Amino acid sequence: MQDQPKKIRLRLSPQAERYVRRDAPREVRLMASKGALPLPPVELATVLYALMHDPDPEVKSTARDSLESLPDSICHAVLSGETHPAVLSHLAHAWREDEKRLEMLALNSATDDRTVAFLAATPFKRLVEIISNNQVRLVRSSAIVESLGANPLTGRAVIERILNFLGVDTVAGSDTFEGASDAGDVSDAQAEAALKAILGEDLGRFAQELVQESESDEAPNNDNNNLYAVIQNMSVMQKIKLARMGNKEARGLLIRDRNKIVALSAISSPKMTLQEVATISKSRNVSDEVLRVIARNREWTRDYQVKCGLATNPKSPLTEAIKFVNYLQDRELKNLMRSKDVPTAIATQARRILTKKGKI
Repeated sequence: MQDQPKKIRLRLSPQAERYVRRDAPREVRLMASKGALPLPPVELATVLYALMHDPDPEVKSTARDSLESLPDSICHAVLSGETHPAVLSHLAHAWREDEKRLEMLALNSATDDRTVAFLAATPFKRLVEIISNNQVRLVRSSAIVESLGANPLTGRAVIERILNFLGVDTVAGSDTFEGASDAGDVSDAQAEAALKAILGEDLGRFAQELVQESESDEAPNNDNNNLYAVIQNMSVMQKIKLARMGNKEARGLLIRDRNKIVALSAISSPKMTLQEVATISKSRNVSDEVLRVIARNREWTRDYQVKCGLATNPKSPLTEAIKFVNYLQDRELKNLMRSKDVPTAIATQARRILTKKGKI
């Protein structure tokens, strides 16, 4: 059964209402659909939007063209004023390639969160910055967080800002949760109550098993397929919390999540171990942002296996990977020199070091 279209209630003055009434003469509605009306900008746009739903095809088509062709002087007032969210949503989609107009939409408190989530996925860096700075929207809408996390233009600085707004510290080992001074200070009862509140009763109970086993090397009672299925049903906000509080198996799945905010939450978990980091540094299934976080953590990069993983992983950011080549042993350098997987600059650096040592 299909969902019924949601009814939209538009507020119009008596003067504007006479142009959109279904019992108004067709000539009046058609004239109004051309946009030449003595009305304030916001009300004019609202009338045109209403006429876009007129039963007459010509009135409907003309009104759409008029609304989407409004001059800049009127557009500015419409996009920054107290315009109905449905009108703003239509304009966001109609003007999806107009960065300046989309910026005004993102800054307008009248724009609803669903529309802002759409804007967060557009290929405009300035728009990503504007949206990621709105703490109120980020906290109340997981859809916006999800769109930002999936946008290739959302860089590490923006992700860290978002996580900070959400109460998640991206420095491993310094996370706080639900008012505790350190993640390790959260009791089982507190963790269970918090997870159930965040994830719901069923998911919370399952996730609590992961928290309780987070210090164990043993796999959870539920197999990875079951865990994967549970994670697929979680919202991005739920994934972020589980990434911080769950066990190794949960982190192993969430660190490969396509949403970069979720993945960065996992790598920044205070429960992350050096052994996990070494394995992740070699993985080609994680984003470059995750590898960049590892590369810039001084404690982790003291470990030879981490250095080796970053230097030999073709997914590592080149500027980060190349500096770790200098720490590799001859065997790894020779493998790198012959490798067709790594960037040419990495192979060249390995050859240069071996040549300097007189090993080739």
